[in-house]
Amino acid sequence: QVQLVESGGGLVQAGGSLGLSCALSGRTFRSYHMGWFRQTPGKEREFVATVSYSGGSTDYADSVKGRFTISRDNAKNTVYLLMNSLKPEDTAVYYCAAGTTPTLSTTRVMYWGQGTQVSVSS
Repeated sequence: QVQLVESGGGLVQAGGSLGLSCALSGRTFRSYHMGWFRQTPGKEREFVATVSYSGGSTDYADSVKGRFTISRDNAKNTVYLLMNSLKPEDTAVYYCAAGTTPTLSTTRVMYWGQGTQVSVSS
């Protein structure tokens, strides 16, 4: 089985920074594209960022471009999300995701992490 475990969530003041990590464990025979999604109460889970297996290609939601940075360390089977200039509207449960397609969507994700809460106070 494949598991994704997020860490690094917490409470931060607006304008601050927070880094999330997601470690993949289990059978890793395939090269996974990794990404981050987030969800707030009453809303659908939305795309935040993705990074290709090689780490050479990234994509971001317009709402986080210029503020968030996704990266990965394949030697550690870990993907990261550095969130800068956080805003209260960034408050959500953040989910790590893995899939075999370069453009991840909720329907293309094969594995999900358990989610980690990120709260940004004003």
